[in-house]
Amino acid sequence: MPDRDSMPYRPCVGVALFNRNGQVFIGSRKLEGDPDNSAGHSAPWQMPQGGIDRNEEPLAAARRELWEETSVRSVQLLAQTGDWLLYDLPDELLGIAFKGKYRGQRQLWFAFLFDGTDSEIDVANPGDGSVAAEFNAWRWEDLENLPDLIVPFKRDIYREVVAAFAHLPAAIRQKS
Repeated sequence: MPDRDSMPYRPCVGVALFNRNGQVFIGSRKLEGDPDNSAGHSAPWQMPQGGIDRNEEPLAAARRELWEETSVRSVQLLAQTGDWLLYDLPDELLGIAFKGKYRGQRQLWFAFLFDGTDSEIDVANPGDGSVAAEFNAWRWEDLENLPDLIVPFKRDIYREVVAAFAHLPAAIRQKS
C-alpha cells in the first residue's frame, strides 16, 4: 500500500445546488460495470463535484463541474465554505482512485440557487452531450438528509457542508 502521509490531497470543488424549495440536487453515481444500474444495486448519491484544472479559479471550476455533470447554467451564487474541507480515501481505494496519485480530496464547496426549470437538468447527456455521464438518476433532497445517503468515507465532509449551508434552505423558502 502507498504511504498515505506522503501523498497530497487532490484540489477539488463541490456544489450544493438549491432549488426554490430549499432542497439540493443529488445524483446517483453510475456504478462501474453496471452504469445503468440494471442489476438493481444501490448506487451512492452525491452532489456534483470534481477537480480544479491547472490555473482555474475554484468558482469557475464549480460552475464548470456543475455544467459537466448536470447541464445546468442557470444559477446564482449563494455562499461558499470558508475553508477547504478534507477527506481521506479508505485504505482499499488508496493508490487506485484518482489514478493512484492522491490520498483524498481537499474541497471548497459552493452553494448555488437554481434559477432554471427541472427540464434544464440533463444527467444522461451532460454538458449538452459533450461530457460522459457520471450520474444515472437525480432528485431533490433535504440538505440535512445527505450524510446518510453518501458513501461512508465522505460522510464527515458532508456533515461539514450541511453545517456550513444549514441556514440557506429557510432563507431560500422565505424569498420564494
